[in-house]
Amino acid sequence: MKKTIYSVFIKRLLDIIISTIILVIFSWLYIILAILVRVKLGSPVLFKQPRPGKDEKIFNMYKFRTMTDERDENGDLLPDEDRLPDFGKKLRSSSLDELPEFLNILKGDMSFIGPRPLLVKYLPYYNQRERLRHTVRPGLTGYAQTHGRNAISWEKKFEYDIWYVEHLSFITDVKVVIDTVKTVLLHDGVVLNALEDFDEYRKHQQNTDNKTT
Repeated sequence: MKKTIYSVFIKRLLDIIISTIILVIFSWLYIILAILVRVKLGSPVLFKQPRPGKDEKIFNMYKFRTMTDERDENGDLLPDEDRLPDFGKKLRSSSLDELPEFLNILKGDMSFIGPRPLLVKYLPYYNQRERLRHTVRPGLTGYAQTHGRNAISWEKKFEYDIWYVEHLSFITDVKVVIDTVKTVLLHDGVVLNALEDFDEYRKHQQNTDNKTT
């Protein structure tokens, strides 16, 4: 990635200013959603999970919880699809569950625009080029999210992520913001369980390659 005044200074400054404004202006919405989540899904209201950020530094990413803690007769959690009620699905499809990530943006863990932070367990399975996605702060939304979200292949996701890193600019970020609004309004590309976990996918891929050599 070529460093510019925008990528080094202005982008972070905008993240701080805009996230602060949003957290203040929409504090009422956070309160309402927190109450609804507590009543409909239980506590804790916030779901936090470690994710790799810039330079693969681990941070806790925050979201509103979308699933219940329902368990079977043995005390084991039910499958995800059985713990995701309609309210949780609406939070995900509308992206309202992502609102707590503005706290991550304000803290500097994330940016508004960038590759989405994936699971820590995926780190050993990236190739050298795929690791370029970690040379910038992960984003609340990104180029891949406006070009298929979770309805595209892993290869395509990483291709889009790397394209963003290599073309990071103010104009690119403005285009991603505009496309994100369109995507959210149309609920485009929202597919539950569309892909297997990346680590399992890469293991299967490696096993297939070994068998053919």
